[in-house]
Amino acid sequence: MSNCSNCPSKGSCNNKEHCSIENNPQNHIGKIIGIMSGKGGVGKSTITALTANQLAKQGYSVGILDADITGPSIPRLMGVKDAKALSDGESIFPVVNGNGIKVMSINLMMDDENEPVIWRGPILGGVVKQFYTDVIWGELDYLLIDMPPGTGDVALTVMQNIPINGTVMVSVPQDLVSMIVSKAVNMAKKMDIPVYGVVENMSYIECPDCGKKIKLFEGEGTDGFLEGLGLDLLAELPMSKEVIDITHNGVNETSEKIEKIIDGVVSKIK
Repeated sequence: MSNCSNCPSKGSCNNKEHCSIENNPQNHIGKIIGIMSGKGGVGKSTITALTANQLAKQGYSVGILDADITGPSIPRLMGVKDAKALSDGESIFPVVNGNGIKVMSINLMMDDENEPVIWRGPILGGVVKQFYTDVIWGELDYLLIDMPPGTGDVALTVMQNIPINGTVMVSVPQDLVSMIVSKAVNMAKKMDIPVYGVVENMSYIECPDCGKKIKLFEGEGTDGFLEGLGLDLLAELPMSKEVIDITHNGVNETSEKIEKIIDGVVSKIK
């Protein structure tokens, strides 16, 4: 495996002497973005899928690495749940969805998507590392990584063994979630990985009659949370039928309104 010549972090890496990153010489990836939270159930996979779809619509070549091995949902969101990733014994070939987005997930290698993955942390981390080194991603402008919840073994493996250029944090407006997301933010900072900002999911519902935004949760307030972390709010995603239906129908078709919201994320990582 080649290290520096085709590494997305080439030119900005300060750890060349002790680098643990392996790069597949067949891959040339422009930028790697981690979508992270620290908390499960806040919509990381949905934000990952929407962002990937928006980038693809703008003409960029995009891939998604599903690092949530025990709770993979990317294949369903990207409309490839019935497809299978193939291997020639040495390399793994990602599945390509209808919008040309390359996808790799553990569920694309299992006969039954409902079968649980009961592995210990080191094995999980090893699989995620393989999804980067052994998958033939080819030429990509952006590789998005749907990170697992928490700040444990797998998240650490991703940050140490994949040259992530930056992360986007996903939260919902609740004090408890904000506290847990703060842990993920601080983990990224300790690993010297830039945090581009926060996407607030389930931020509000919109009155169908007057269009007024109605906040669902009462908490310390998003402004205070962001100010405390020194981060920007990239997007506020409503709890709407369209967003909920994404989990059933995937993200191939999204409204202009949702695309405009996600543009806040896309413009930041670009």
